[in-house]
Amino acid sequence: MDFKDQLKSSVDLVNVVGEYVRLKKSGPQRYMGLCPFHNEKTPSFTVHAARQFYKCFGCGEGGDVFNFVQKIEGISFYEALKLLAERHGVPMPKRTLVADEDSKLREAVFRMHELALASFRGSLGGPPGEEARAYLARRGVADATIVRFELGYSERFGRTFSRLFEQHGFTPAQMEQSGLVRRRDDGSFYDYFRNRLMFPIHGETGKVIGFGGRALAADDNPKYLNSPETPIYVKSHVLYNLHRAKEAIRKEERAILVEGYMDAIGVSAAGFGPVVASCGTALTEQQVRMLKRHSEKIVVNFDPDAAGAAAAERSVGLLLQEGMSVRVMTLDGGLDPDEYCKERGADAYRERLDGAKGYFYWLADRARAKHDVRTTEGVIAVLKSLLPAVERISDRLERMAIANAVAEYIGVDRGMVLDSFRKAVVERKESRLERPKETMRADEKGLLNVLLSDAAGREDLIPALEEVEILDRIATARVYRAIMAAHASGASTAFDAISARLEPADQNLLAELALSEDADTHENTLEYGRQCLESLLRSDERDRRTQLKTRVKDAERTGNLAEALRLARELQEFERAGGARK
Repeated sequence: MDFKDQLKSSVDLVNVVGEYVRLKKSGPQRYMGLCPFHNEKTPSFTVHAARQFYKCFGCGEGGDVFNFVQKIEGISFYEALKLLAERHGVPMPKRTLVADEDSKLREAVFRMHELALASFRGSLGGPPGEEARAYLARRGVADATIVRFELGYSERFGRTFSRLFEQHGFTPAQMEQSGLVRRRDDGSFYDYFRNRLMFPIHGETGKVIGFGGRALAADDNPKYLNSPETPIYVKSHVLYNLHRAKEAIRKEERAILVEGYMDAIGVSAAGFGPVVASCGTALTEQQVRMLKRHSEKIVVNFDPDAAGAAAAERSVGLLLQEGMSVRVMTLDGGLDPDEYCKERGADAYRERLDGAKGYFYWLADRARAKHDVRTTEGVIAVLKSLLPAVERISDRLERMAIANAVAEYIGVDRGMVLDSFRKAVVERKESRLERPKETMRADEKGLLNVLLSDAAGREDLIPALEEVEILDRIATARVYRAIMAAHASGASTAFDAISARLEPADQNLLAELALSEDADTHENTLEYGRQCLESLLRSDERDRRTQLKTRVKDAERTGNLAEALRLARELQEFERAGGARK
């Protein structure tokens, strides 16, 4: 067994996928969830525990654990192999697969970020970090929170990292790609972050992929400086604190979205686990989909100032567009989430959180503050301001329910609201991706499952299949031939090995077979396989008898009596030999 197969046998695909996707059991071996690779409202993403294979019947993505990690992390096979080995404590062999140049570069950038994190944390705890520690003390950040969130300090000097990276043997090209240093015109390097409180940014697997730095000097702009995009960091695809928050998001079935690093840290330190923040950028479609994998419910809690309210309104629109269930949490006293938790306490924050309004109430409040709903013009202005959010709701019944709620909330006639929405909203059919149509017979599916699952079944049944003519006429003919060819050559007949021998259309058939709900209806035993084979043989023989009868009639119709008599005798012999099974 090579290292790839050894590692694959040591990890469970269900557990690996479950770190990224909220899965629900839908059969003895089947799990389903929302696909992480495309937007959907109805789960079509299936993982089979016994096959160790996943398939989305919406977008078509499928494969084994390596395919999944490569796709969701955007990394090479070598990197997926290394990531899984490290995560599951399986030592990598000294001589293993050779990494490509991109993989080597990303590995170097990851390592430089590990070194940078250690350096930042050391500087915060030493004499250079006195000012940063004083700032954290003023903000009420406890020592345990500093340790938990791995906060650090970037020193004022400009060449800390260029020297550090040179000492560890990184090349100038690798250093430049790290985002941690910048190159001067003369070719020398200087540190990107200087005299800043440092917040490490982690990917969903927990690895440090970037940093955010808060200025400590009043005249140092910008106030927050984020890592530039690098081979391991794309800011629109990252949510701050998600790697810590995702378990709590699933457990509580909701996420809390705040604006900045300090808000995420402060709310989390107050005892609220499912808190995430965007990394210095407006919320993106990719970030919403990352959240939706763990829960479809979200509470938006941005700063109460005008900028925060405007950002919340933009975010609500995007969240609705992606099918999220949205509430908006408002805080009084002009306090941001971090300040509110520290000044009012966790209980007060929880009360606000649990009482967060549905998004349309919050939007209506904002609109009513701008317009006089005692006038017709004001009502129309309020309705117009609400329309963009309502138009993003694809479900017609949900739109109707919200129209009724809005009418009652702003105190106007229900018919007026419905008429306004009806004129503005174009009815859209929800674009649900359908599963492949059922094209396989029960007996061919059952026999295939036995051949894929049971070694004794293969030994006993495959020799008999050579004589079954119907195999060339059923939907899964090429799948059967692939299994028979692999068995004859002594090659692997595992699910993924057979899939690799097939064209995409037949790969989909195989996935439909193995991941369908009725795949677990029967035990895949030799006895069951024989029953399925017997059923196929009966069909084969019925087809042959029908063909002979048709040919007899055709010969009689054309006046070819000699041929008709010959075929009739062949039919009699076939039936006498027991061809027509009961």
